[in-house]
Amino acid sequence: MNALQMVIADGMTITRRNALKIKRTPDQLGAVIILPIVFVLLFAYVFGSMIDIPGMSYQEYMIPGIFVQSVIMGAQITGYTLALDLRKGIFDRFRTLPMSPSAVLIGQTTSDVLMNVTGVVVMTLVGLGIGWRIHSAPHEAVLGFVALLLFAYAFSWVTAAVALALRTPEVFNNVATIVSLPLVFLSNAYVDSARLPGPLKALAEWNPVSTIIQAERELFGNTIPGKSVPGAWPLQHAVAASLLWSVLILVVFVPLATRLYKRSVSR
Repeated sequence: MNALQMVIADGMTITRRNALKIKRTPDQLGAVIILPIVFVLLFAYVFGSMIDIPGMSYQEYMIPGIFVQSVIMGAQITGYTLALDLRKGIFDRFRTLPMSPSAVLIGQTTSDVLMNVTGVVVMTLVGLGIGWRIHSAPHEAVLGFVALLLFAYAFSWVTAAVALALRTPEVFNNVATIVSLPLVFLSNAYVDSARLPGPLKALAEWNPVSTIIQAERELFGNTIPGKSVPGAWPLQHAVAASLLWSVLILVVFVPLATRLYKRSVSR
């Protein structure tokens, strides 16, 4: 078995291990499912009555933002689980096994994508129930879901690197919340970024979260017909830019997280 085959085989083994953990701790899966439902209903029926998006319903405007916010929150399970395993000494057990160092990270991030798939399915059904519709061609809609899950997978590597650097679940949760909330709310998730004042507008337009949300709106057909997209280059070329963001994040954080993992298990 060559090195690549070993990485894939070991990664699938860890993925199965984490899938079994989900079955035994259904509260994690419940959080991934219930929290998006709460956000959908909250923003659709509370904030939606006060926010006006000319040319389209607020439900169709905000559902792509809910999608992205939820997969970001779901990706944080990667970091929390790694920090928890590190504290319990599970990494020390893995170190004694003839397995690839990156297999633990590949298995964890892959299993969390599977969990995010469940959350996306639930959000889609709830969104359809409150009036959200997909107006694009089937292949564009499929690409929208693929781009969403690719971004979730890439972001899970970010949380893995952060967790391995911080090393404790409590500190990771605090830092993840402090970072993720501004990323989501300083974007075009719930309000048009063009309405934001100067510096905040620039930050929102170059925010990778804004880019993937705009890409989801375009791929699902949740845009105002005939209206051009104002703003920075990433928003004007959102689909291509969102894929570039995901690839760039993976290129940076996969080797970084792997290096931090090797350092953690060598202590």
